Formats: sequence, structure tokens, C-alpha cells
Amino acid sequence: MQLTVKGKQLDVGDALRTHVAENLNSLVGKYFTKPMEANVVFSRDAHLFKADIQVHVGRGIVLQSMSEATEPYPAFDTACEKLHKRLRRYKDRLRGHHNGEAGAEELIPARYQVLEAERDDHPEEASPANGKAHPVVVADMQMHIDTLTVSEAVMRMELAEAPALMFRNRGNGGLNMVYRRADGNVGWVDPALEKAGA
Repeated sequence: MQLTVKGKQLDVGDALRTHVAENLNSLVGKYFTKPMEANVVFSRDAHLFKADIQVHVGRGIVLQSMSEATEPYPAFDTACEKLHKRLRRYKDRLRGHHNGEAGAEELIPARYQVLEAERDDHPEEASPANGKAHPVVVADMQMHIDTLTVSEAVMRMELAEAPALMFRNRGNGGLNMVYRRADGNVGWVDPALEKAGA
């Protein structure tokens, strides 16, 4: 596994890099024989250290975890433990997917854009009357939408700590979305259900 350990405005020493490599290789090695790459980024905000872990283990499966603590080692260890809990929860489904049981459906190419958040300091600047109703594009990337079951989509969303995930529903071929609700539950948007009921 290709491992990158970085610090944002923070010096990451050899001892911390070794700690990260040993723990992450041990954890990910329990579940995947050939993980692709991992990135760990340490940053500091006032008195707290933040550890962001992202591991790409296969097509479409990204594991992500983050934690904060007063020292970098506990921040990393807590983020690693969160990742381990999620991996334990989904280990059977992940092993089945990793061994090719999920099939190799066609991926839908898609465009992913990050838009600048609206600012309250000058709301009149972005009014349709003056032609500035289009938000500023901060990032523009290519991605693919996978064909998954609803439970696979929820698993991938939770492993990546993502707020939402769009996917092609393996059951009906339509585009669906799962998302984390404010109450902690998972919401599921399936336009095909509305069509079937009409």
C-alpha cells in the first residue's frame, strides 16, 4: 500500500510516520490483501491536533475517518479506532465485494463540482436581477457513479464518512441517493418508487 503522511503547517516526524504506517498497515491488512493507497494528514487548530485518514482499498471503496485530540498520536489512534469499528461492522460484505462477487456493472461518468457557499455579507451581489445568480465553482472533477444495492450504498457512505452518496440502483436501474439525516438516520431518495406508485 502506498502511504502518504503529511502535516498542514505542522512538522510530522519519523516516529509519528512509523506509528501511522504500522497501525494502518495492520488495520487495513486484516480486511484487504491489496489496498491501493492511504493518505493521512495532520493539522493543528489552536490547541487541538486533527488527524484525517483516507484509504482507497478498491474500485469505489474509500475509507475515511477523522478525529481531534490535544496530541497528534491520540488523534490518529482515535481516527484509526473509528475506522476499525466500521470495518468490523461491514467485514463480510467488504470481503464479498473485494473478491468480485459484486459484479462489474458499467460505471456512469459524472461531473462533480464544489460550489462556493453563499455569503451573507453581500446578498444583493447574487440576485437574478443583476445576472449574478450563478454560484462560483471552486472545484470541478470527474467521477463515476457505481451500480449498487441500497445497503451497499449505505455501507460506502458510512465507510467514507460522506454526508450523501448518489448511485445507480441495481434493482431498478434508476439514479438514487442515500444521505445522513440530521436525526442520525439514513434517508433514501428513489424517484423510481414514485413512478411505480403513479
